[in-house]
Amino acid sequence: MSTPPSPVNPNLPPDHVTVFIDGQELAAPKGSMIIMAADKAGIPVPRFCYHEKLPIAANCRMCMVDTEMGGRMAPKPSPACATPVADGMKIFTRNDRALKFQRDVMEFLLINHPLDCPICDQGGECELQDVSVGYGRSVSRYSERKRVVADEDMGPLVATEMTRCIQCTRCIRFTADIAGTYELGGMQRGENLQIGTYDGKPLTTELSGNVIDVCPVGALTNKVFQFRARPWELVARASIGYHDAMGSNLFLHAKRGEVLRAVPRDNELVNECWLSDRDRYSHQGLYAEDRATSPMVKDANGEWRDVSWDQAFEAAAAILEKHAGDDLGVLAHPSTSNEEGELLVRMANALGTGHLDHRIQARDLGDGAQAEAFGMSIADFESADHIVIVGSNIRHELPLLHQRIRKAVARGAKVHVVNPVDFEFTFEVAQKSIVAPSRMAAVLSGLNIEAANMPVVLLGHVAESSAYASELRAAARAFATRTHAKLCRVPQGANAVGLARAGVLPSGKDALQMLLEPRKAYVIYGIEPGLDFADPGLAGRALGPAKVISFSHYACASTRAAADVILPIALLPELEATLTNLQGDVQGTEPSGKLPGLAREGWRVLRALGGGLGWQGFTFNDLAGLRAGFETRATSLNSGGALSNGQGGLEVATTDAIYRVDAVTRRAQALQAHPLTREAEVTMNPVTAAAAGLVEGAIAKLRTGAGTAALPVRLDAAVAQGVAWVERGYGATTPLATSHAEVGAA
Repeated sequence: MSTPPSPVNPNLPPDHVTVFIDGQELAAPKGSMIIMAADKAGIPVPRFCYHEKLPIAANCRMCMVDTEMGGRMAPKPSPACATPVADGMKIFTRNDRALKFQRDVMEFLLINHPLDCPICDQGGECELQDVSVGYGRSVSRYSERKRVVADEDMGPLVATEMTRCIQCTRCIRFTADIAGTYELGGMQRGENLQIGTYDGKPLTTELSGNVIDVCPVGALTNKVFQFRARPWELVARASIGYHDAMGSNLFLHAKRGEVLRAVPRDNELVNECWLSDRDRYSHQGLYAEDRATSPMVKDANGEWRDVSWDQAFEAAAAILEKHAGDDLGVLAHPSTSNEEGELLVRMANALGTGHLDHRIQARDLGDGAQAEAFGMSIADFESADHIVIVGSNIRHELPLLHQRIRKAVARGAKVHVVNPVDFEFTFEVAQKSIVAPSRMAAVLSGLNIEAANMPVVLLGHVAESSAYASELRAAARAFATRTHAKLCRVPQGANAVGLARAGVLPSGKDALQMLLEPRKAYVIYGIEPGLDFADPGLAGRALGPAKVISFSHYACASTRAAADVILPIALLPELEATLTNLQGDVQGTEPSGKLPGLAREGWRVLRALGGGLGWQGFTFNDLAGLRAGFETRATSLNSGGALSNGQGGLEVATTDAIYRVDAVTRRAQALQAHPLTREAEVTMNPVTAAAAGLVEGAIAKLRTGAGTAALPVRLDAAVAQGVAWVERGYGATTPLATSHAEVGAA
């Protein structure tokens, strides 16, 4: 029921009241806080504990203001973050009384704060520094010893200096209310209050780096960035995350061309003001020892030698001129930019081959499926009332979409799960079916949801990369039609939607068929052959005898083994490019890091190669010229193939290890040291393991059509019986790119 019109201003919108802040008349929603009205009007109110995305705590008291109602001044100061507006209220943020309140609180907060700004990583971008300039005293009246708080190790990502902590509790509220992991809390009382973990263990949330952003002092800082630079030495460039299809907006901060850190860039429609740890810390991988920095050619003796760009182009041209048309396959990584994808299409057309694909991680393309934008926006997930998650560890696949679903559940949404593993989510699941991959489609077909106004069905990586993917996609579409649900298939790659729209898809053989029926030559773009394919063993057998040109970020062992020519290209933080995220937004990046050695932007390398060979569509001189010729292609796909798998033994369920999803994250040292990065292992239900004669920690030998893997066993009742769960991204698990495995003790 709406409130009656404001007696102060009858023309206000419904449910609004009139307030006066420092003499300025404002309309504010009824029930909102003073600080919200002030922020909306651009009136500064100092604060430490208040954050617009966190629950109100009102414990720093820095936002004290003077208030007047009905001609009477309030006898005590009012915290602006926790005082609701009232019709006709007069608020004073800068009168003598308000300033005295604020200065007194500032003095109190500085009593125990150490004067170590010169060595604090937060120096120069510290909220406490900024506010103390305006509200602090020039001379301290406090002469007693300052309190010292012992630090604890919060893991490889977050550095601590808890003596600096002012107990604003922002970090506690973030881990509790946003991340949902409840890993931080206040211990002891009064002047002995300390913020820390309850168990002394590292933070395990996949969003832990956000506590650095919300911390208003230098108590929690970026451990990877620690002591590397001062904020004023850094150059900020707009960029986006490229390790999942969310396309989180961020800034990359570089010093002398070296990317030193990533921080979130606000975008309410995508990542709000948050960033996943994967996107925040992956920049370490840019500077791995095996980064490709020079063109390389394999000589007649199989030895690699560095060559000039002209020599590399000459070697590549010789391969392409000899093996064009049906002899050639072109394979691109699904995080390849739109511009590079467009040129790969032009290359394939110029060479007369229809064997072009980016779906290198799929095991079943029988229905010719390609990536498509979500049926609803990211922000709309918060308003969904029934969310059906099928074949997805959404918390690891899309950490910030998982966080949106958590908000939906807090508002009353019901989550239904169909998975081979009872993955750990930070929200309550109303209904779950934990079954083998072969049964998931049948379970989904029989699932009923009642009284759904805004249902959504989410098909994730476990489903899309499964040997039963075609069946699961058909079941998801049928379910969406039957229940009027929005269908959201998680794109398998940061730019899978963009590459599908650009036409990086086959009119001939798809990615699987190109490997099952090997070509005489291949162009592989941005791919680490030993780990990026759905079946790296199959890829190795196909690429090994062929002539291979690799446009590569890294000159790793598997690339050297497969390729004949390596052309070093830029990673996304080093070039201007666009990617298309899972809701169809085309988002751009600016170059932030300096290119290593002789490496060049991929579009420049393709332009030089194609221009030298006289290909059509390669006469442009810059990105503007390239983009002027962009097309959105509707590719007519042949029904694709599927990997042939044996049907005996355990069913294999595979997920991507959260910090080993691509070549860059696999080389980020801090992410590899994180507790979420486990050793390669196979996880089974205790009942399944007992039937195979296996115990916790034993070495299991798993035999598949793709090879044999020997992995330590971990027991977990969360895994469906008859299922072996493994994480991709490890060399030891590559033989398990299959649907079934025979298992026994090693």
